[in-house]
Amino acid sequence: MKIVIVSGISGSGKSTFLKALEDIGFFCIDNFPIPLIEEFIKMCEHYKERLTTVAIVVDIREREFFDRGKKIIKELKENYNAECIFLESSDDILIRRFSETRRMHPIFESMNVKDAIIKEREAIAWLKDLSNKVIDTSHLTTHELRRFVMSVYGINKKGVKITLMSFGYAYGLPIEADMVFDVRFLPNPYFVESLRDKTGLSDEVGMYIKLNEIFKKYFLLLSDFLLYLIPLFEKEGKSYLTLCVGCTGGKHRSVFVVKELEDMLVSMGYNITTIHRDINR
Repeated sequence: MKIVIVSGISGSGKSTFLKALEDIGFFCIDNFPIPLIEEFIKMCEHYKERLTTVAIVVDIREREFFDRGKKIIKELKENYNAECIFLESSDDILIRRFSETRRMHPIFESMNVKDAIIKEREAIAWLKDLSNKVIDTSHLTTHELRRFVMSVYGINKKGVKITLMSFGYAYGLPIEADMVFDVRFLPNPYFVESLRDKTGLSDEVGMYIKLNEIFKKYFLLLSDFLLYLIPLFEKEGKSYLTLCVGCTGGKHRSVFVVKELEDMLVSMGYNITTIHRDINR
């Protein structure tokens, strides 16, 4: 089981870091009481087949528990090979971030932000000293920090999870769609008596559509478009992408096009989930 302890100065991007870990499959806990961490890890070991990656944020918000954490964190590193990540940022950038978000400092509310940052740095210095890696987020945007997390901790480079959905316009647009492609211009197997009761998953319907010259050109253009676009979404740190393909009833043309897209994208290593929303209507 891989354990990552995330800590750092307030405003340095811990929430963004943790959310990115969650999006790539880590079981994540924010602001967990330090004295309970070791018991929690022991419990996780009973479910280690499912809980293979765990991330826990430890920071100054622990208040009364925080000072007792040094020994516990050391033991986690020694006994479980836990990796400690410390997020850092310059005072000027932190002050600007607090100003832009209009947040008060989470602990030292009565001080001005600069004095609170100085006091916090002193209080968490031991955590920085214990960390395996210190990451300066001063000049990283939220998207850049997410990309860093995904590149370091992700299973593979093609980390975006893609859902392909076929649907019928007769039953409404899918509300979860990021992009919608209308294939009602393709020849409709519904009007071929021998194909009417089959679906786009059948070889007969697939061959009927695939042999059409309009489909051949369209699918080539659609493939090139998606293979250009998907990496751009990944570069922006997008974790989930839902591509919907619609025809009139959602049974023939859209189902076949989704099946062809699935075969292509799976062969390129993408993480694909396929849903045929209206195939049985």
